[in-house]
Amino acid sequence: MDGLSFDALKLFVRVAALGSLSAVARERDVPVSQVSRALARMEKTCAVRLIHRSTHGLSLTAEGETFLDYCQRLTGTLEELQADFSAHAQEVKGAVRVAASTVIAQYLLLPSLPGLRAQHPGLRVALEVGDQLVDLARDGIDIAIRTGTSLPETMVARRMGGLGRGLYAAPAYAEQHGLPQHPNELCRHPLIVNSAAPHLNHWPFVIDGKTVKRPQVGDWSTNDTGLATSMALQGLGIARLATVVAEPLVRQQKLVPVLPSFVDPQVVPLYAVMASARQRLPKIKACIDYWAAWIAQHHGP
Repeated sequence: MDGLSFDALKLFVRVAALGSLSAVARERDVPVSQVSRALARMEKTCAVRLIHRSTHGLSLTAEGETFLDYCQRLTGTLEELQADFSAHAQEVKGAVRVAASTVIAQYLLLPSLPGLRAQHPGLRVALEVGDQLVDLARDGIDIAIRTGTSLPETMVARRMGGLGRGLYAAPAYAEQHGLPQHPNELCRHPLIVNSAAPHLNHWPFVIDGKTVKRPQVGDWSTNDTGLATSMALQGLGIARLATVVAEPLVRQQKLVPVLPSFVDPQVVPLYAVMASARQRLPKIKACIDYWAAWIAQHHGP
């Protein structure tokens, strides 16, 4: 039917997810008028109004909700078909959008990119960086690097390694203020805490053979894990940082461990999360295979 091409169906899914024609236009790098005309053609073909437009934005009509359900099923089936044929062709090329926290992007993914490009020159990687949890479908993300295993049925996860945490400070801080010899002495030191994830401020220790968590009140706080690392490097105080980030800085003598004999790293799995329909795409599989091997080589299992 005129106006109901697969590309039009994909466009409607993105309009529904983003709630903005201009956002879809920016994503596709086309004029807003082009998106608006495509939507008008769909409504004309279906002979119903699919979207309400108001000063508050866009919302789906009842017919639009029904249409969206069909669009998602049809485009999902098409993606599975493309994945199957692409897997046989083994073509590793195209754009891959990857979401990760600031520290994972900076200290894990970024150093790996030259090797990934050398191995797969046809890939184009776009990093979406931030500590907030993204919605893969809404945000158009191919792969999200995250901890935790709570996933919708439409998503799959592959373990990439482990993520533990320790306490660290800059050598200049240690020289000027000294370092605590027991967790009880932390109250005498300025601490750097996470304002976005309060649970990360309950620092775990092993004391007399027992694991205890002690809540910490920071002299400094930030909602960005990358900035917390920078604050520690500046000598502002002691921070609890991911070991995959901190240990290379320790080897470079930019950080020193704090209370290593007491800290419980509490290693949690690090996963690559993706839509189940896209996991067989060669470009997705190539990225995940490469990063899993790179992380194992540089940071252990």
